[in-house]
Amino acid sequence: MKNKTVIALVGMPGSGKSITAKYFQDKNIPILRFGEQTDIGLKELNKELSEENERWYREKLRNELGMGAYAIKIEPKIKKVLETIDVVVLDGLYSWEEYIYLKKQFPNLVLLCIFASPKIRYNRLSQRTIRSLTLEDAISRDHAELAKLNKGGPIAIADYTIINEENIESLHKNLDQFLHQIYKN
Repeated sequence: MKNKTVIALVGMPGSGKSITAKYFQDKNIPILRFGEQTDIGLKELNKELSEENERWYREKLRNELGMGAYAIKIEPKIKKVLETIDVVVLDGLYSWEEYIYLKKQFPNLVLLCIFASPKIRYNRLSQRTIRSLTLEDAISRDHAELAKLNKGGPIAIADYTIINEENIESLHKNLDQFLHQIYKN
């Protein structure tokens, strides 16, 4: 790897971004989670962590700072990590505007899309122990993220796509191959 690299995970809810982030964490690659800003913001406002409140906060922050809001908030953290480490993973880049903002700041930004079909994702989301979603809530979240948060663009132009519809071993094998490619370049 010639330069500092920022890997941004993109994908729809339930595709496996968090499990992918854990894989990188287990490889001692630092993880910065976009959603942490939502958790911090709701806590500051004394609001409960719930799907409704999280959606409200995401949309509120983007209304205040623009669709690149989360990128603006996470940029200083990325720079701090890259002072001492060559690669950092961002869990949960959403909007096209976040991508554009971060690509200007970090030219070696790599988009890694984790993909799973809606049927598989909705089943996973219903089985989560934390923040599980009903089928109706999962469909509603998909629609809100695509229509209101411009999430489709980064997924569509991802530099790499890993299909995560089998088991965790298969996902890890694909992630091993991805890392090999990243470190080779």
